[in-house]
Amino acid sequence: MAETFLFNIAERVLAKIGNLSVEEVRLAFNVKTDLKKLEDTMFSIKAVLLDAERQQHQNEKLRLCMWKLRNIFDDAEDVIDDFKCEALQKQDAINNPDISNLKVRLLGSCCLPLSFSLKMSHKIKDINRRLGELATEWNSFALSQCNDSRHVFRRETVSFVDSSDVIGRDEDKENIISMLMKPSEDRNVPVIPIVGIGGLGKTTLVQFVYNDDRVNSLFPLKIWICVSEEFDLSRLLKLIIQSINKEERCDESTLEALQARLRSLLNDKKFLLVLDDVWNENQAKWVELRNLLRSIDGLRQSKIIVTTRSLKVASIMSSIRPYELKGLPLEDCLTLFTKWAFNDGDERHYPNLIRIGEEIVKKCEGVPLGVRTLGSLLFQKTDESDWIYIRESEIWRLEQHENDILPVLKLSYNHLQSHLQRCLAFLSLYKKDEIYYSEKVIRLWMANGLLEHSKQNQEREDVGKRYLNELLSRCLIQMEQDYWLFFTFKMHDLVHDLALDVSQKECKTVNSETETVDENVRHLLLWDEKLVGVPRVLEEMKNV
Repeated sequence: MAETFLFNIAERVLAKIGNLSVEEVRLAFNVKTDLKKLEDTMFSIKAVLLDAERQQHQNEKLRLCMWKLRNIFDDAEDVIDDFKCEALQKQDAINNPDISNLKVRLLGSCCLPLSFSLKMSHKIKDINRRLGELATEWNSFALSQCNDSRHVFRRETVSFVDSSDVIGRDEDKENIISMLMKPSEDRNVPVIPIVGIGGLGKTTLVQFVYNDDRVNSLFPLKIWICVSEEFDLSRLLKLIIQSINKEERCDESTLEALQARLRSLLNDKKFLLVLDDVWNENQAKWVELRNLLRSIDGLRQSKIIVTTRSLKVASIMSSIRPYELKGLPLEDCLTLFTKWAFNDGDERHYPNLIRIGEEIVKKCEGVPLGVRTLGSLLFQKTDESDWIYIRESEIWRLEQHENDILPVLKLSYNHLQSHLQRCLAFLSLYKKDEIYYSEKVIRLWMANGLLEHSKQNQEREDVGKRYLNELLSRCLIQMEQDYWLFFTFKMHDLVHDLALDVSQKECKTVNSETETVDENVRHLLLWDEKLVGVPRVLEEMKNV
């Protein structure tokens, strides 16, 4: 699942080219035409990059082509950075009254050294040549322009769950049922939002509630809708109508007809509507559905449950405090793990494996889907070495299927805008269980040019705070302590595994014992208290 971050890199390189001053370009007299050609080419590629990022997961050739582009774009950024650095050094030499190099001062108003300009020209020509060679392959994918980098893939969930499969959620179930029984106090649509990271068991909890006998008695009509993809009013109305009346077909109906039909089906009915897996952060789209529901007679007796990974979604759809689902206790996680790793009762014959299993379960920090994923990987495996391998391996390195933990968490990552994706990836440079300090993280992002230019003329620090707040609202990081001017936060181990996975060809933490690093890696964190001198791995790395 390694990422290219290509859209973000393209934006940054184009911004740097655009920010080259007229004076700087004039100084390097022989690169202006080549720079303009590079800029034009990158603009045309960037126009379709969002579509490419959407399609790369289903198209291996496209993904490989994007990696080639990534290397070229990174090299282009390095060239522009060299250019800016040389110009700044020259300016500093001119402005420094103590400088002893009279030659540099005399050249100050003329140009950069001719040898440097020639070298720059050669590098930019080479980058243009490489882009030209890749053009035929790139154009063959017939990509189109897109406006939004955030996207989710369609998921399907159902309302049924076998209660024997639900472990450790009895208290949560009682809390939600209590909220359902509480009368609505005003004419606001009575929405109960349940929030948490992917894999925490939000859908399972609601299934548990949905099938409870008390809920069946309380709500004569129950409707289960998996929203997942686009929050489109027409689509949702059709799904609700068809859920109430399985025989009804309304594919050709107008929006007006759909609204009228839904009113006739729901008026004076006491119902429970579940909107599972909601991603929509566009308030206007929710208001359309909310206003329609408000027009239904007897709505105050009904209830809506929403599951989402976003606190922002919860705040848009409900005025009540969201129910933030927590992880399972270790004992419950071990019970769940045993259920998936063994046939019923077999675990009694393998006490040594259970001891290893306890350590494996701790890696998941209470996330049931993580526990299930690792348990499934060990199903019917009784060789102790298999269990030790899972215990010692990073979760992101283990092979997983579509509904396992990392692919499910990856949906949250896919829904981030491009600049936030790369910022999240950079958090993989910190160790697991690290306490992050907001101001240090923001400085790391600033130093690596990851913070976009604000259209509201915000300071970069304020842009960084906005990024962190967006990650907080999506439950990808967790607030620890607010100190007013800054705050501390943590990242769940499984989210850290996700960050490691998506950043494996972008960032790498190394120490004195690291022997190999992917040649495309551009950012290294040297993490070794005993480190003396340059690690061997750096000696042959040209792109860092």
